[in-house]
Amino acid sequence: MRRFAHTLGPSLLAAGLLVLAAAPGHAGSGELAKLCDEYWQGYLQVHPIAATAIGDRRYDDRLEDNSAAGIARETRRLEGLLTRARAVPVKELSSRDRLDRAALIEELDSQLKVRSCRFERWNVDPLNGPQVEFMDLPDFTVIKTPADAAHYVARCRAMRHYLANHITNLVSGLPPGEVASETAVAKVIEQLTEILSKKKKPEDWALMAPALESHDGWSATEAAGFRDTLWSVVEQEVKPALLRYQVFLRDTILPVARQPETAGLFAMPGGLASYRKLIHVHTSLDLQPKELHQLGLDEVARIRKAISELGGKALGTTDFAEIQKRLRKDDAMHFKTEDEVEAKAESTLARAKAAIPKWFGILPKADCTVKVMGMHEAPFSTIAYYRNPAADGSRPGYYMINTYKPKTRPRYEAEALAFHESIPGHHLQIAIAQELTGLPEFRKHQGVTAFVEGWGLYSERLADEMGLYSSDVDRLGMLSYDAWRACRLVVDTGLHALGWSRQQAIDYMMANTLLAENNIENEVDRYLVDPGQALAYKCGQLEILRLREEARKQLGPRFDIRAFHDAVLRNGAVALPVLRQQIADYCAAPEAAR
Repeated sequence: MRRFAHTLGPSLLAAGLLVLAAAPGHAGSGELAKLCDEYWQGYLQVHPIAATAIGDRRYDDRLEDNSAAGIARETRRLEGLLTRARAVPVKELSSRDRLDRAALIEELDSQLKVRSCRFERWNVDPLNGPQVEFMDLPDFTVIKTPADAAHYVARCRAMRHYLANHITNLVSGLPPGEVASETAVAKVIEQLTEILSKKKKPEDWALMAPALESHDGWSATEAAGFRDTLWSVVEQEVKPALLRYQVFLRDTILPVARQPETAGLFAMPGGLASYRKLIHVHTSLDLQPKELHQLGLDEVARIRKAISELGGKALGTTDFAEIQKRLRKDDAMHFKTEDEVEAKAESTLARAKAAIPKWFGILPKADCTVKVMGMHEAPFSTIAYYRNPAADGSRPGYYMINTYKPKTRPRYEAEALAFHESIPGHHLQIAIAQELTGLPEFRKHQGVTAFVEGWGLYSERLADEMGLYSSDVDRLGMLSYDAWRACRLVVDTGLHALGWSRQQAIDYMMANTLLAENNIENEVDRYLVDPGQALAYKCGQLEILRLREEARKQLGPRFDIRAFHDAVLRNGAVALPVLRQQIADYCAAPEAAR
């Protein structure tokens, strides 16, 4: 799932079904409610693309202020809010207000921890960098009026200034040796080459898409003015800015970038301390790198055994290496065309939509649809991700799929992937959270990575319980994905804390998953640019499974899987310690989750 979407029409899902929300009308105690709203309104203003992504169009004409002054100003604001949030007396709060206070403190503390890692001084990102984020804007920007068009043009014009600040920030990291990994820099240079060398006409640019569409009620003059003005901005401001960024990366950053042998944070000044902060940010738990590394090793051993057992049933062999060989090398196990990849995603999502009423009481109004990634990002992106719906209902959730080089895309993983990213995974959790009532707005759109990604990984296994996998070969894909996330605990800690090289990480994942090699390489590079995020999946999944088993034991015949899922999802993406309390409350009064 995309990073900004974590912060970030009529439904086919909810028609005739139960749609619940949290404590209608509740907005928190006066002082705390104002504090929550002050934080959220400021967040949207400071992160205008995130605002646009959830359907708030007040800031559609701008980009984030990524100057040193802008970064310092927001840091001071967050520090002030955290001090005030901690000063709110707990004894005077209701149980729900206490949850709001805890969530606000967790969010503010996490943002400040991330800021202290100074990503802006060294991070060059082929997945979420400006060269991708800018080109994705048309996918969630709504333009209905000439005024909307003017805002979009202004935002595109701001890209030049944003990229100039980005370069300045990266320069500031050079003296202390804070630099990106060589592989990440090389990939972004390649992305920029693709953008700049092959795009000569307006229709070649993703940024131009809104101006090339028809707009009801517009005069010919208005439509032509939008198209011509936007193209002028792209030609005269955006393209030169992207070129300057490309040259800067090639001539200044690439020669001093962290080499593949020392690509992790451990090799950067203050990197290990930053990594420990990021572990807490993404897991909401105080865990040590070696502890997580061992947990990963144990999980990998368990899952390898399960793969061998299922391989005997599905492929006639229990030899792990032979199972890997057959799945990776057999052309029949891979797609042939882009259309096949898309069709499989569509059919899997449709099957999941039909099944969820038996397993969930709370269902979202927002629909989820399949959307193919653009070529500006596909060659360097993950195999898929989820993009949240607009909160105002103007856009559904998107299951974004990567159809680039379809013959490298395994068929046996396609179903587990769809269940994770769409239904019953990210779409259910995120769309439900956005539609909850009685919660502060920030809790509908933000939350702890371990909850969000833990739910996604939990959903892959849940889909098996729901009978959604088509065959034992597809179930091997589910186990491969479970091994993949277990490997992340080993590899992420290895890269950033234990001195692993990039190749060592690739080799480990090649030996212990069924993933395709191109996916593994992209994944390892993703861990290098987003340290700690990969740890969240297994931590969250294992916690949800543990809590479910505890609830089942405590409640016995009163246990209801629909009520348990509602108890997990009804308060948004909370920290794992808070989730433990939620489930304890559910076990004490299970009828309250119905």
